[in-house]
Amino acid sequence: MDASVIVAGAGPTGLALAAELRLAGVDVIVVERLAEPTGESRGLGFTIRTMEVFDQRGLLPRFGDMVTSNAGHFGGLPMDFGILGSNHQAAKSVPQHVTEAVLEEWARELGVDLRRGTELLALRDTGDGVEIDVRDPAGERQTLTARWLVGCDGGRSLVRKAIGSEFPGTAATLEMYLADIRGVDLEPQLIGKTYPGGMVMVGPLGDGVNRIIVCERGTPPQRRDAPPPYAQVAAAWERLTGIDISHAEPVWVSAFGDATRLVTEYRRGRVLLAGDAAHIHLPAGGQGMNTGIQDAVNLGWKLAAVVRGTAPEALLDTYHDERHPVGQRLMMNTRAQGLLFLGGPEVQPLRDVIGELLTHEEVARHLSGMVSGLEIRYDVGTGTNPLLGLRMPHLELVSDTAKTSSTALLHAGRGILLDLEDNAELRRRADGWTDRVDLVTAAPHGVDPDGPLAGVSAVLVRPDGHVAWVAPGSHHDLPMALGRWFGPSRHESDR
Repeated sequence: MDASVIVAGAGPTGLALAAELRLAGVDVIVVERLAEPTGESRGLGFTIRTMEVFDQRGLLPRFGDMVTSNAGHFGGLPMDFGILGSNHQAAKSVPQHVTEAVLEEWARELGVDLRRGTELLALRDTGDGVEIDVRDPAGERQTLTARWLVGCDGGRSLVRKAIGSEFPGTAATLEMYLADIRGVDLEPQLIGKTYPGGMVMVGPLGDGVNRIIVCERGTPPQRRDAPPPYAQVAAAWERLTGIDISHAEPVWVSAFGDATRLVTEYRRGRVLLAGDAAHIHLPAGGQGMNTGIQDAVNLGWKLAAVVRGTAPEALLDTYHDERHPVGQRLMMNTRAQGLLFLGGPEVQPLRDVIGELLTHEEVARHLSGMVSGLEIRYDVGTGTNPLLGLRMPHLELVSDTAKTSSTALLHAGRGILLDLEDNAELRRRADGWTDRVDLVTAAPHGVDPDGPLAGVSAVLVRPDGHVAWVAPGSHHDLPMALGRWFGPSRHESDR
């Protein structure tokens, strides 16, 4: 075959997935219709969880200086994400084209075969592999083969349509405009300002450029093949705000709607879906790109283990089982935020009630966790420790030879078994998985005596940073957890 895995689409999700696969030693081809990156940026930053994910892979320094903040919102109602106690804040100043450039550089360094100007035309799941027909940069039609195909090809995904995956949800009810403009001074409105006829947002991008978003109620959705003219955007802005911005220089103009759809299955046979190919929604809080990147990080190590033969194919079922509920909650919260953001005066009583509820710490923590991605918990088995299934918090570690952290240990994209009490028997029981899981003996430093790591003697962390087993606290033993997430012990395989 041409590769073990073919990824369709070189957006943030596809590039992150390809890099994760190469980090695990899997050969991968990425096919991308566009000959060059567009340089456009719908997304402008990272949620707190994506900051953690990039830190797990040692990528944050590549983005340079970032503006970060704990300030956020739910449907335009202010929230302070500092209540969550993460080691990071959300990034507010990273255009999506920069994210794509960083991920592409990382992917190429790892050896990803990225084929730009290569358009996917058709695909066939043959049962033991996948064939795809593409048009190469020279205009010639050719066929590529792989054991697996992952569609990361956006909201109008050809891969999703070709496998007949259902994409239920709600159609767009309105159209919103987005424009990056230069040459006009506007007051920042990062959360958005509501007017009788709609809502506007303003965010400074630097170098004299402002990003504006305009939602004028009653604007019917359109299926566009080209961006709307800037004059149309400026006219809508003036109708809402009374301010004339027609003289500004448009750098980039786009339009989008509030369609909300989620595939019924993230995997069908040897084809999987991730990112916008699996879910589309109103871009409330910039969650879409971040959820796609987290899809990739959840899938990458699992697909790599199946390709390498160290784990059974059934491990891939956990990709749907874990990420589909995340998609459902994404659909739920973005639709709720859309009502608060974009509704008219009739929604004001609801805004008032939600605003009052947000003054209660438990409510603020719940909604902040939902929007930030920090609330995500996977089913890893029952137990008493609240960490089970959640992401591993940043933990400073000290060994006889060096200082490190739970975050730095994940740079290689492997599983980690943290032995925090120098337990030789624990390490003996994990010996059959050391080809896939790193055993680290170290003492924790600065553990919160009231936190979930207090009194913990060992933690098994998956490559995506989620806790799979804790001692004490898990109701199943260590070999069972290792076998579930990393396949059979190599000693068992040898027999």
